[in-house]
Order: sequence, then structure tokens, then C-alpha cells
Amino acid sequence: MSGEAFGGGLVLILLGAPGAGKGTYCKELKGRYNTPQISTGDIFRQAVKDGTEIGKLAKTYMDRGALVPDAVVIGIVWDRIRQSDCKAGFILDGFPRTVDQADALVGLLYGVGKKLTVAINLDVDKEILIQRLTGRRMCRSCDKGNFNIYTLKPKVEGVCDYCGGELYQRDDDREQVILNRLQVYEAQTQPLIEYYRSRGQLAELKLEGGIEDMLKRIHGVIDSHAGTGRV
Repeated sequence: MSGEAFGGGLVLILLGAPGAGKGTYCKELKGRYNTPQISTGDIFRQAVKDGTEIGKLAKTYMDRGALVPDAVVIGIVWDRIRQSDCKAGFILDGFPRTVDQADALVGLLYGVGKKLTVAINLDVDKEILIQRLTGRRMCRSCDKGNFNIYTLKPKVEGVCDYCGGELYQRDDDREQVILNRLQVYEAQTQPLIEYYRSRGQLAELKLEGGIEDMLKRIHGVIDSHAGTGRV
């Protein structure tokens, strides 16, 4: 099924605390529905890597696990969803994170002639989240190298299976930063669940089984909302 099957295009929001697996599921979903994944985290990390002004600003917040200000995030998302590859829809990973951002999203979608299809909340126990994030190791040389020293170990410690590059722990995956990120999420982002629930736009999925099991459940939720997008 392609994004065009969803009226004006599939517009999916994946909610969940840092480490819930949003990025992993998005990679599969964007292929299945032929729609791009818009990850605000990836956009900001690329901006940091490129040394842009927005990247420098974002880094001051990201390094301490704080949220980048709404106005900056909304502007980044608006620029992204107007690009040509988003005409058939898109998957939002990491946006919105606050109720103010959710309110702003309604206007952004209206501006590109789209409506929200569904918001899916991935519910994961806090202990699992901490292990996932503190154990995560990324490759410095390629975008395939994404490992975990507890659950998905590389064949050689510290070395990427795909390209042989060096694996490293991101600054925002260190335990103290993670604890702060989870506190920020609970305080500022958790209200989004009630926001979308009260509007009949929320589907809640408890993390159970493996990745394939979860994907089947996510597919079922999305497909059941085909053509029913609404603001």
C-alpha cells in the first residue's frame, strides 16, 4: 500500500519515549507505504555535523537532553514537509513533542493539504528504555551501523559489522542525559497522549514480542485508518 491510499496521503505520528524504537519501525514503514520518514532528531544531528547555525543552537540543548525550542522545531518541520517527496504523505518521528507543537501541526498540515491519519503511541517500560539507550552504539562511518552492547552486539567489540568503522556512544545516550531526557518526556511530552486520545486519533500499542510482531500490529492500525485521515 502506498501513501496515496490514505486520501491526501498518509500522515503518521509515532509517539513514545526516547528508545521506544520509533526510528527502527519507521525505516520499515517508509518502505511499505512509500513515504519519507521525517525525524527531527536526524535533521538536527545532520545540522550539528554540518556546523550550521541551527545545528550549533540545537547542540546546546541536545547535549544536556533538553528539548529544542518549539519555534525552531516547527520551522524545520514546515520546511521539510513542503519538499516534493512529501506530496504522497510522510511519517513523523520525534514531532510533535509538545501540545503546542501538536496545535501547530494542524496548521502545517492544512498548509500542505493534508490531515492526520493516526497517532500511534509505543508504550515501553522505563527499565527497557534505559538499557536500550545506554547500550546503543553508532558507527562513525556509515548509517547502517546501529548496535546495542546488551541486545545487538557487533561481531567485534567497537567495530561496525558493515564497514569496519569505529562504534561510539552518542553524548545524548549517556545515562545521566538519558534520565533527564525521560524526565523531560514525562513532564512535557506525555500530555500528547491525552491530546490525541481526546480527539479520537490515538492508537496505543504496548511493546510485546519481537520487531516483526510489533510491525504486524502497527501495519494493522495504519491500514485500518486508510482514507480516514482527519484534523
